[in-house]
Amino acid sequence: MSEIPGLDGLLGVEHVETGPDKVVARFTIGDHHLQPFGIPHGGIYCSVHESTASVAGQIWLGTKGVVVGTNNSTDFLRQAKVGDTITVTATPIHRGRSQQLWRLESVNQDGKLIAQGQVRLANLDQEIPADALARFTAGQ
Repeated sequence: MSEIPGLDGLLGVEHVETGPDKVVARFTIGDHHLQPFGIPHGGIYCSVHESTASVAGQIWLGTKGVVVGTNNSTDFLRQAKVGDTITVTATPIHRGRSQQLWRLESVNQDGKLIAQGQVRLANLDQEIPADALARFTAGQ
């Protein structure tokens, strides 16, 4: 577990780099990430992809609104194992007035691509609490 609130905290995600053009997150596969057959559950990658894209999209959008995921497409390419450190990188494909599209890559400690995907975000016209954004932009 990490100090990040919510599901990312439960999954043990830490943010290595945060900015409007790229967010990098990292977690280590543990027993709590496994599906009943003893291999990492694909939902881990989907979840971390969506939250990493959402952090990136929110930093880019700033206080102009709130981002929410509207589509998540993740391909599982290679099996990871317990003890592997997975690094997830989000980079923008498109950022517009009403929506954003982000590319996600999850690689293991050897740089091998484990999963890849895209997450589409909607930019909602809602106020975001200042402290929510500050958590990811401190020190930039």
